[in-house]
Amino acid sequence: MDSGRDFLTLHGLQDDEDLQALLKGSQLLKVKSSSWRRERFYKLQEDCKTIWQESRKVMRTPESQLFSIEDIQEDQRNTLDLIAPSPADAQHWVLGLRKIIHHSGSMDQRQKLRHWIHSCLRKADKNKDNKMSFKELQNFLKELNIQVDDSYARKIFRECDRSQTDSLEDEEIEAFYKMLTQRVEIDRTFAEAAGSGETLSVDQLVTFLQHQQREEAAGPALALSLIERYEPSETAKAQRQMTKDGFLMYLLSADGSAFSLAHRRVYQDMGQPLSHYLVSSSHNTYLLEDQLAGPSSTEAYIRALCKGCRCLELDCWDGPNQEPIIYHGYTFTSKILFCDVLRAIRDYAFKASPYPVILSLENHCTLEQQRVMARHLQAILGPMLLNRQLDGVTNSLPSPEQLKGKILLKGKKLGGLLPPGGEGGPEAAVVSDEDEAAEMEDEAVRSRVQHKPKEDKLRLAQELSDMVIYCKSIHFEGFASPGTPGQAFYEMASFSENRALRLLQESGNGFVRHNVGHLSRIYPAGWRTDSSNYSPVEMWNGGCQIVALNFQTPGPEMDVYQGRFQDNGACGYVLKPAFLRDPNATFNPRALAQGPWWARKRLNIRVISGQQLPKVNKNKNSIVDPKVTVEIHGVSRDVASRQTAVITNNGFNPWWDTEFAFEVVVPDLALVRFLVEDYDASSKNDFIGQSTIPLNSLKQGYRHVHLLSKNGDQHPSATLFVKISLQE
Repeated sequence: MDSGRDFLTLHGLQDDEDLQALLKGSQLLKVKSSSWRRERFYKLQEDCKTIWQESRKVMRTPESQLFSIEDIQEDQRNTLDLIAPSPADAQHWVLGLRKIIHHSGSMDQRQKLRHWIHSCLRKADKNKDNKMSFKELQNFLKELNIQVDDSYARKIFRECDRSQTDSLEDEEIEAFYKMLTQRVEIDRTFAEAAGSGETLSVDQLVTFLQHQQREEAAGPALALSLIERYEPSETAKAQRQMTKDGFLMYLLSADGSAFSLAHRRVYQDMGQPLSHYLVSSSHNTYLLEDQLAGPSSTEAYIRALCKGCRCLELDCWDGPNQEPIIYHGYTFTSKILFCDVLRAIRDYAFKASPYPVILSLENHCTLEQQRVMARHLQAILGPMLLNRQLDGVTNSLPSPEQLKGKILLKGKKLGGLLPPGGEGGPEAAVVSDEDEAAEMEDEAVRSRVQHKPKEDKLRLAQELSDMVIYCKSIHFEGFASPGTPGQAFYEMASFSENRALRLLQESGNGFVRHNVGHLSRIYPAGWRTDSSNYSPVEMWNGGCQIVALNFQTPGPEMDVYQGRFQDNGACGYVLKPAFLRDPNATFNPRALAQGPWWARKRLNIRVISGQQLPKVNKNKNSIVDPKVTVEIHGVSRDVASRQTAVITNNGFNPWWDTEFAFEVVVPDLALVRFLVEDYDASSKNDFIGQSTIPLNSLKQGYRHVHLLSKNGDQHPSATLFVKISLQE
């Protein structure tokens, strides 16, 4: 079975000249530094999945000369730099690889499965004769992350070796793969729906969609569209029926995903004031690693924007040659140019979402360099920069819809919404400094940062001040009380996580009401110099919008963050529930009482099985021992966690069939996290994959949960098969 030819034919690329050039291969110059350059021969393999490089190294094994195209990502840190002999050759490689990556992304689950099986087959076929001996077959199973009892493997091997050559080839490998990938739980679910029949009729599918999947739109139209989309058999399609293959394709598709397909697009009202939305926000966006000595990079801004982030942070300081720089002040993090960061933001701001980007400026520059900053902002961002009030928006914040395609500045400002003193206002004035570095109250931290002067006054240039419109930074003076004017709608305060938690504890409802009409920004405590994160959930429960996390640090906090913002088309803005947008709200996340938010639900989750969990330990003989944890995040009363048993030595198709029941009282604030780990008795469990889904985006019925890697990228084919029900 030739997967490469399949791939080209499937996507109509068999005569594509870029791919033909890659299949022929060419000499390219590999560059590691200005002094290290070597010529190498690179060639796309027939499978259209791997690239072979011919090296002069004598000790090289055949596998070490192959690398997978799936490993090529736009924003990876390890780069392979190659120079082509001509622009035409370079073009073939760039366009050819783009086509393969694009079409791989558009493959359905079954094509991905075949593709994945092929890459494992290729690695296992040591002598490259396209046949599988029993020993190679055992290697193949290890690549698939499956431990099969030798006698069982031998039995399947003999059943499939119809030619009796003591090796499997072509159709025999296909038959072996079929026996291996048979899914009993799908057979069982299909039989429940189809009764004794071999196929599902439209009526049977409608019944399944109504009673099991709880699809609101269940009816003949939906059933027929699913048959049209997922049924591979043309005969069955013509008879308006769905086979078991089509049923599996549907369950593995976006329509059968545990995350609601309808929530993969923007479906919420985007016309409300900015303060009514949670906003995907990053802290010290320029950092790739820790807060004290790690690298700063424009790459970090691009990564955050590509993940849907809508609020970025820029710490600006005087640089050489009158060019402002960005770095973490008083530390040893590396420095980047302010103008380079603005160019990266301009180029990537609206690739993932059309809704506004807020630049949170922490300004430590002298007047001269502030004026340079203002010039760069105007020249580089041009019409994207919002530098004047929107018509008619004078007493509440504008909406994401009104600000589409716009970049807003958050920073210090002289005077109110209108520039002070008309045209001939002052050229500069003194404002209080807003400096997170000043929050480094921890002695151990202070001893590791450079000497910081105790100065909290800053002279602010009028040109820069005038560019701040709706996000004027102020020091928080307390929540408004009757008879006091309180904060203007365009003024916003920043709180360290500890101060925010204290305010939530002391006056939870006051904070909720404040956040109805004002933006609040929360940032990590000063002691988190390792760039660790705090839980964003408590801040969201209090209605805080700009909850800034270290996007560069993977972990449960970022998992939950990405899960929350996967909602509403991953556009970076999620509308808060009605009880967090009501100026007279009585909701207090720290002292729950009855109210419109209280809607007790019983959530049942049956974790049935897992599919193709990736190997964590690169050791050839290591197979994973997976266990699943289901967590509920939300108000403290709803927080819960349950675990399955450990399945030993099977990452390919582990089977748990374990049911958990949870009670949730504030469903609007709840998220469900599915975590899969490789159990280790002697040390910390290894992370395999996870998926976090807001409860309101969780679909009922038989569903696949598509797992993400530690960095939040989709695993090609790792899933959990679950059954979900939600009852009043």
